Amino acid sequence: MSRANQPSEGDPEEAASGPSGLMDLLSVAAVLVEADGRIDMWSPQAEELFGYTFDEAVGQQAAALLLHPEHREAGRALFAEVMETGRGWAGPFPVRRKDGSTRTVEFRNMRLTDSLGDHYALGLATDRATVRQVEREVALSSQLVTQAPIGLSVLDTELRYVAVNGALAAMHGVPEADHVGRHFREILPGAPFTTAENQMREVLATGLPLVDEQVVGRTRADPDHDHAWAVSLYRLEDQGGQVLGIANVVVDVTDRYESARHADRAQQRLRLMADGSARIGTTLEVERTAQELADVLVPDLADMIAVDILDSVLTGRPDRGEGPALLRALAVKTAYPTGASEAIIAPGHLTAYHADHPAAHCLRTRKPLLITHLEIGDLSRIAADDAAAGLLAEAGVHTDMAVPLIARGEIIGVMGLARARNPQPFDEDDLTLACELASSAALSIDNAVLHQHIRSAAETLQRSLLPRPSPRRPGLQIAARYRPAQAFSEVGGDWYDIIPLSGDRTALAVGDVMGSGIPAATAMGRLRTATSTLADLDLAPSRILTHLDKITQGLDPYIATCVYAVYDPHERLLHVACAGHLPPVLVRAGGPPELLDLPTGTPLGVGSGPFETSTLAMNPGDQLILYTDGLVETRDAPIDKRLDHLLRLLAPPHPSAEETCDRLLQELRHPDDHDDVALLIAHAQPLTSSRPAI
Repeated sequence: MSRANQPSEGDPEEAASGPSGLMDLLSVAAVLVEADGRIDMWSPQAEELFGYTFDEAVGQQAAALLLHPEHREAGRALFAEVMETGRGWAGPFPVRRKDGSTRTVEFRNMRLTDSLGDHYALGLATDRATVRQVEREVALSSQLVTQAPIGLSVLDTELRYVAVNGALAAMHGVPEADHVGRHFREILPGAPFTTAENQMREVLATGLPLVDEQVVGRTRADPDHDHAWAVSLYRLEDQGGQVLGIANVVVDVTDRYESARHADRAQQRLRLMADGSARIGTTLEVERTAQELADVLVPDLADMIAVDILDSVLTGRPDRGEGPALLRALAVKTAYPTGASEAIIAPGHLTAYHADHPAAHCLRTRKPLLITHLEIGDLSRIAADDAAAGLLAEAGVHTDMAVPLIARGEIIGVMGLARARNPQPFDEDDLTLACELASSAALSIDNAVLHQHIRSAAETLQRSLLPRPSPRRPGLQIAARYRPAQAFSEVGGDWYDIIPLSGDRTALAVGDVMGSGIPAATAMGRLRTATSTLADLDLAPSRILTHLDKITQGLDPYIATCVYAVYDPHERLLHVACAGHLPPVLVRAGGPPELLDLPTGTPLGVGSGPFETSTLAMNPGDQLILYTDGLVETRDAPIDKRLDHLLRLLAPPHPSAEETCDRLLQELRHPDDHDDVALLIAHAQPLTSSRPAI
């Protein structure tokens, strides 16, 4: 049937197209009785209700067929009254079913008159228990809708309100009467409710209910604050399965929502504190520690952050108090690309904030400053200049806080945080969290600054104690390098030495004092002095190490490893002894590099000697490589593999000892390695003069 030929609303054809939901539920039976009491018509529902078929009922006396003997007189009297007066009668009456059982039936009896003036009685009957159940459900539904403290509504298939109770009307801030006939989106406009509308359409289409779905938004009842509702939706159908609309059950769960939000924020703060404890201060590098602080707080707490440290703290020079304090930017981070980053002082640059700036406030008072709401005109207060204020305004910065970095009772810098895209202003809980993390980070930064100062002093001392070798000795071309530790540890006690001896001989030494810092550098200096003094005695390398072992025992708790060698260019012999050190490498001209298989000995300071001297040939073109463990040892690779790598790097020929040093350091050492390196390479050369007289 085309739409043009379809029956309109109220058309009899449409009414006959399907059963009425209520009538079908009640299963109403129709019985037509003639004036003499005989049954003339019998509906299928009557057959189901009374148990008699059409053939068994039609033509029979109604009272005799349907009533027990004790009820027949009363039944005939009611029938006679309806037929005589024309007034209908309604009420329950006990009926005898075909199986002999009794059922109370709800009757609606009325007199009908045909065109000839003859009277008939029409009885409409249904099971009384079913009628009472429907009445109770209707009454209960009515009370539920009107009196329930939860929001209830029914919408048609076009999502127009059909019914709504007072509780839901109060949630919406719209009277009940103004709901009826209006579309869902007219009552609840806005993005938060678009999803709910789409979910309603899905429930209508699929029939699958949606239970306890949370919706957060604002209504006319309270347009300034968010509320949360738990929404349940289910499709309504009649007895024939025709879709009537959708039922909407709404419970205000704002208190639960707010409690969950507070709990989530508390958990977030705990996570940030734990994250900060694990991630801040992993190294003793000032800039890296400041960046770790920024990485923890952005984006979880702030949209942007700047960490500044007093320049006087970094340089170790006291602030004379003349003019505003100079701060050096160490770390900057934003949660997303934004023009506001151009308004923040870039890392490495110095700045002096104006007196009204939050950072200046922190330096003066040693207290944090929280600005929950910034108007456009207030941005100049938190910006370095007017141009920066304009960039912050374009980015939408609306809240700010500054937190002092205080370590060991002294203020060492300031941390500034702001939000732009995050619409929530900073609150006291945010400030407390920022202060906790700033306190922890300040101590780590101060430790890093102290380490930097000590390390600088130790490195200066270390370098001052090392020799400045001449690139040439009789029969040798020499290159040496020292590289201090960079990231994880302080400067250690690695050293090398080149000592001229009589008869054009040269003593070569490389050692490593276990430990770090100025004490290790000092111990290294004492051992180097002792080595130079002992070398003048013209002792064998093993005897030199024996004496150094005794000296090192007096430096308790220090121990050291060492390789000591003497090269005689006239004899072309190398005399070498080892005290717990990694084996030297000898690269013979035209041959592969090899680790020297020397008696290892024990480290100096252990006192368990003795040491042994090994003698081997070293001809022009041969190279001897002495090194400390910082060149080859790492935390993630076995030492054997690292030594193999060293040998592979030494396999290609190199024109000079200097180039060999540079190649080894470039290939084997990472800038962040945790240990010092001392490297000494001696390249044997032909003698240019005759052997000196003895």
